[in-house]
Amino acid sequence: MITRRRLAHAAPITIVLLVIAAGVVWLHARFAIEAESVVLRIGVTFLLAFLILLVIRYVILLWLSYLHHVDPTPSFLAPRSDAAVSILVPAFNEGPVIEAAIGSLLELDWPSFEIIVIDDGSTDDTYERACTLEGTHGAATVRVIRKVNAGKASALNTGLAVASSPFVLCMDADSRLSRDTLRRAMRHFSDPRIGAVAGNVKVVNRGTLWTRLQALEYIQGLNLPRRAQGFMRVVNIIPGPIGVFRRSVLTRVGGYDTDTFAEDADVTIKILGAGWQIVYEDGAIAWTEAPETVHELLKQRYRWTRGILQALRKRRDWLARPRGDTAVWLSLQALLFEAIVWPVVNVVGNLLFAVAALSLGAASMVMHWWLLLTMLDLAAALHTVAMEEEDITLVPLAIPYRFFFITLIDVAKMFATVEEFAHVRMTWGKLERKGAGTAPFYRPL
Repeated sequence: MITRRRLAHAAPITIVLLVIAAGVVWLHARFAIEAESVVLRIGVTFLLAFLILLVIRYVILLWLSYLHHVDPTPSFLAPRSDAAVSILVPAFNEGPVIEAAIGSLLELDWPSFEIIVIDDGSTDDTYERACTLEGTHGAATVRVIRKVNAGKASALNTGLAVASSPFVLCMDADSRLSRDTLRRAMRHFSDPRIGAVAGNVKVVNRGTLWTRLQALEYIQGLNLPRRAQGFMRVVNIIPGPIGVFRRSVLTRVGGYDTDTFAEDADVTIKILGAGWQIVYEDGAIAWTEAPETVHELLKQRYRWTRGILQALRKRRDWLARPRGDTAVWLSLQALLFEAIVWPVVNVVGNLLFAVAALSLGAASMVMHWWLLLTMLDLAAALHTVAMEEEDITLVPLAIPYRFFFITLIDVAKMFATVEEFAHVRMTWGKLERKGAGTAPFYRPL
């Protein structure tokens, strides 16, 4: 239950955002009344709706994420350190990074765990490199399994079948985990209603503008919604680089399906649909290597979008009407909104901004609105960066992030949506890893 004290924590954020919203309404009234062009009036009305939607979205996300931040774990939950954990590491042609990934796991602070590396038919030296670390290392035991290539979901199912522990951590082979990941994540399982814990994914390679923008995106664009959903215990995507599960829950829902390109989103929806709660733990950190070129970035986001849509299309009836918990239904609606509706609204809104400024003589109006948007984005970036004690120099990147980076990503999402509904054939499009970056890679506030 949300107490009055916790509601009061969100008051400053809500007030600031409502002041911004009031400014938007005032500008609309001023310019819409003065405008003689019918086209301009229509455009202003659409932009008003766009801006109000943006503000409402931020209000909800910032409010819930802040409530999660001030009290992420109920006080009655005690840390549990009595359970063994199996860590599944699916790998396909991950030679440059596999040893670093296993090495980071050997440093985990946990009494007993096993590391199961599943080589999914790699054509490079992934298997040989992983085998050099096979054996017992203190509290950890490393096992390496080799199988015919059949995709990440199949590799995870293979690992799940041989895992011997009641809890399973699934990760990507290019990820490196923080030392206290298990201690932070496992405490949530003291609550028998929790079926899985979503971790905090951060970008490790931050040497270019593209990767720094992605670092901000992970903090503000991905972790902010996940933190808000975590407060409601309905996280709708457990990220591939770091997710911890009850093994019995994964088994009951049939493990990972192999018919989507987003097995992480698909299995998350199955767990929610089975009545389990999913929380977010920002202290369970996985450092991952982000795409360093525009081409690789767009390929990745194209695949993510199509995979999410594939997972949602399998549950059309769930989207049409609430299935059990209303919060779960709203979380799935939010997933659909972020995948289809919001990219279109964002791209069209930015196009109208440009048209209004260049063709309709509304440059002054557009400048005022852009200033309001910039203030909102900078405030959101500062809020999220502060919550995660991240690199303060990422905050100014909120300006190109909103007006260029996100628009580019949303265009890729729109193409992915069109091609998914047109049944255009696609392939996995694997990102080539370089083993760049060293975790942790940030300067705290």
